[in-house]
Amino acid sequence: MKTLLIAATAASVAAGAATAHAQTRQNIRVVGSSTVYPFTKAVAERFAAANRGASTPIVESTGTGGGAKLFCAGLGAQHPDILNASRRIKLSEFRTCAANGVTQITEIQVGLDGITLAEAKGGLLRNVNLKDIYEAIAANPYGRPNRAKTWKDVNPSLPAVPIQVYGPPSTSGTRSSIEDLFMEPACAANPAMQALKKTNEAEFNRTCKTIRSDGAYIDAGENDNLIVRKLAANPNAVGLFGYSYLEENLGKLKGVAVDGVQPSYQTISSFRYPGARALYIYVKNAHVKAIPGMRQFVAEYVKETTFGPAGYLKTHGLVSSPAAARQRATRAGAALTPMTAAGLK
Repeated sequence: MKTLLIAATAASVAAGAATAHAQTRQNIRVVGSSTVYPFTKAVAERFAAANRGASTPIVESTGTGGGAKLFCAGLGAQHPDILNASRRIKLSEFRTCAANGVTQITEIQVGLDGITLAEAKGGLLRNVNLKDIYEAIAANPYGRPNRAKTWKDVNPSLPAVPIQVYGPPSTSGTRSSIEDLFMEPACAANPAMQALKKTNEAEFNRTCKTIRSDGAYIDAGENDNLIVRKLAANPNAVGLFGYSYLEENLGKLKGVAVDGVQPSYQTISSFRYPGARALYIYVKNAHVKAIPGMRQFVAEYVKETTFGPAGYLKTHGLVSSPAAARQRATRAGAALTPMTAAGLK
């Protein structure tokens, strides 16, 4: 079996050249999103079963941001080969990759997910809107300190239960998506915030996207299963996490409708659910020839992505991308076409 040969320079690493100081690694290593983790884990198991003698890929749940730091740190066996991401890679991350010699990256959209607001079966929270969520978890909604203690303080039609929201840390792609999909739209609907965005976008982003740190929002780390356990034990709490974790725990939890739309496979695939988002993997092209099985692993992921609703990842909670996105994924996975910075933020 081939091994990754690490030379003293990034260029020789990319070429797979051997040196006297070479290190070796036979396992594909994947880091990143806790949301994408179960899907990549399932693909890794299929890959190992279909490729006798191949080492099972190592899949780590580090959060998208934490994974991007590892992925972009450089080339060589000490650095991961693939990044799981529950959002698109950021322009700043892409530039860090380039500065460290990671200049050839393939982006593959593997499916969709919905950031789900969920609670225990006996929970009292019913249909909420984006404005309710923003005013419940923002540090300074519309520029004022957040003094809301209960959901009723936010909206008189909601129950007088304490605001206890378990969610991901700042390194998580899901956290970024909460800010972009749930918080910013509600904040931006305010006329004063619209005016602020025109004059001071940095202050607008701080006001609209900073989550409170006074205990109402509880950082539960990168382990979404921990949020599930916390919610099952506390009917007054709610959680924010990927849809697959709700689907796997429907015996304990229920989704809370947002803007009148319940999270489901159908509402996420149609983007009717406000928390619908795309999921990605990023492939380090310089490692493809050096790490055993990289092409086969990517091919297995892309094959599953192409199958869409008929694929085995649906049973793990992955929502299929629209047909056009699946076709793009197929082309990207086959050609390993390097992405550019176009469209990144």
